[in-house]
Amino acid sequence: MRITFLGTGDAVGTPKIGCSCPACRDAKKGGRSRRYRPCYLFSDGDVHRGVNSSVNVLVETGPDLRSQLLEHDITQFDAIVWSHYHRDHTGGFGDFWRVKNNMPVYGEKTVLDYVLGEYSFMGHERHDQALLKPFMIGELEFTLFQVTHPDIEMATGMVVRHRGKKAVYTGDTNLDIPPESLALMKGADLLIADAIVPPHINIPKHMNAADAMTLAKRIGAKRTVLVHVAHMYPPHDEAIKTFPLGYDGLVIDL
Repeated sequence: MRITFLGTGDAVGTPKIGCSCPACRDAKKGGRSRRYRPCYLFSDGDVHRGVNSSVNVLVETGPDLRSQLLEHDITQFDAIVWSHYHRDHTGGFGDFWRVKNNMPVYGEKTVLDYVLGEYSFMGHERHDQALLKPFMIGELEFTLFQVTHPDIEMATGMVVRHRGKKAVYTGDTNLDIPPESLALMKGADLLIADAIVPPHINIPKHMNAADAMTLAKRIGAKRTVLVHVAHMYPPHDEAIKTFPLGYDGLVIDL
């Protein structure tokens, strides 16, 4: 399983419009503080043996999707899985207009009702998924679990398994994750965790970096990458000395 981090920023991205903080200045200079809105590409190819992916699955389609696909020369996209219906996670779906007809889309029913209502002008192949029930896309096994992201009715994270490896993506959440979800997350080879701000800041509907690292310890994650990162961190090359921040373009093979 290969995971390509196409967007590791928060809802406004970095640089933030009109901001001249250190992280935004670094982003404007082309540093790793530059962050698009959320999007991750999961591929089921056996990259260790040089076998090309047979399926590419986009988890989230943030508003920067067109730029992300063009910059990474991604032309194969076989399905989409959404964690919840906030626009920083769904707003790029319209970029498939006249690009790919009848895109297969996956998510919990409440999430799909909302997103596909907004994009009713587009063809799609809808796949409603129940919580805690595995489903396959190619050789990738996905399982959605509920998290807590006030004030919306339904927000999910997901477990992705392939050939004995297990990645966990929290989606947007605070640390108040239901016990049945925590049980499913345990033993992750990789935890991709919402951590919007450093530990000295609290935003009730998200985890900060300290919360995310507490979660990593709680579930016994072997490796943790922090995402949904706001410009309130120091510039990336400085922040990475303290926090395991992801960055746009990061590729991890499991």
